[in-house]
Amino acid sequence: MRWSFFQQPWSLFLATGAGMLFYSGAALASEKVVLKYSVIRMTIPVSELESFAATGKMSSGLEMLLGQAKQDPEAIRRSLTRPVKVNHRFLAQTLNSKVGDMILDEVGQVIQTPSGNANKEALRAALVLSASSDNEITLLETIKNYPTTEVDVEGDRLVEAYGKLVALSEQLGGVSERLQDLLNKIRLPRL
Repeated sequence: MRWSFFQQPWSLFLATGAGMLFYSGAALASEKVVLKYSVIRMTIPVSELESFAATGKMSSGLEMLLGQAKQDPEAIRRSLTRPVKVNHRFLAQTLNSKVGDMILDEVGQVIQTPSGNANKEALRAALVLSASSDNEITLLETIKNYPTTEVDVEGDRLVEAYGKLVALSEQLGGVSERLQDLLNKIRLPRL
């Protein structure tokens, strides 16, 4: 008697798991950003924000939004693109601690899921993914790597969010350097 592939329970489990993996991989990047400035709210494609960050040229909607919100486009552009150095492994470990929860709470007030649910988890994933390839984070990368199709950004606090990422980098860098110094001082006996 021959069993078809899907009649064996483990095969069905593997096929379901593979399907979920491919499905979730396709939706792992943000496509739209909802920029909020006080009572003003505008949804724009992330690609439009990327274009602005790369060229400095604004779409008419983004120009209108920043004008009405009385925001300096160059300050916003710098905040989106200026890299923050951080070791991605150390970042991942730190963000999975009580200190990391506090950091995620602070930055999560500026960059968040549309529903407000699973905000820490989404932000943690976006930050770690942003740092994984080059040990740097930018706000634009974090927005792009947000694991929801849409991400809400408190635009009037964007420069503040960049400052928080810089502070995080400095804190992690200092801790990482002290840890490395400590490890260098410890001499293990040779066998």
